[in-house]
Amino acid sequence: MKTIHLDPHQISYRQLRNAGDALLGGGVIVYPTDTIYGLGCDIYAKDAVKKIYALKKRDSSKPFSFICGNVSQISEFAFVSNWGYKLLKKSLPGPYTFILEARKTNMPKKMLGKRNTIGVRIPDHPVCRELVRLTGRPLLTTSVNLSGEGSLTDPSMLPEKFSSKVDLVISTGPLVSEPSTVIDIAGDEPVLIRQGKGELLW
Repeated sequence: MKTIHLDPHQISYRQLRNAGDALLGGGVIVYPTDTIYGLGCDIYAKDAVKKIYALKKRDSSKPFSFICGNVSQISEFAFVSNWGYKLLKKSLPGPYTFILEARKTNMPKKMLGKRNTIGVRIPDHPVCRELVRLTGRPLLTTSVNLSGEGSLTDPSMLPEKFSSKVDLVISTGPLVSEPSTVIDIAGDEPVLIRQGKGELLW
């Protein structure tokens, strides 16, 4: 496992290109977000997605969220109402996960919820946005932990069960934060699913 140490205020894009290559090669990485450390891969890399399910011991019927680079990219994968679009523009980039109705044509089935929905983030963190830009692919995002357990805040403390399975770790040092606030906007009005980091903006 390789670790890249980055100053969040002075990102090395040369090093992030290596991370982008790992993702496009079907790799699994650990990376910082504007909330907590994420575990992710290219959403189209089926074996990598399966690997993350196994690592987290997560029920395969529970889909993961993913990161897009901007609001326009979200509309490639989801139907967004006029009021929903305004809320996305007001909130993102930021510590929010939005649940939306999916456009099935562009979306791997593993990303779809039971209501044909997807969870989407645009974190306010340069590493996340640059990885999506470099690869041209959405990045699967989930907390670095076993399902139901506490999340990793310091990648230097990554448990062996994860460090032996991931291909690369991007570290910017300890992160102490709440997880994202989850808001469902697939219906006629926003519904708060989980209050985390981030104020309600409606």
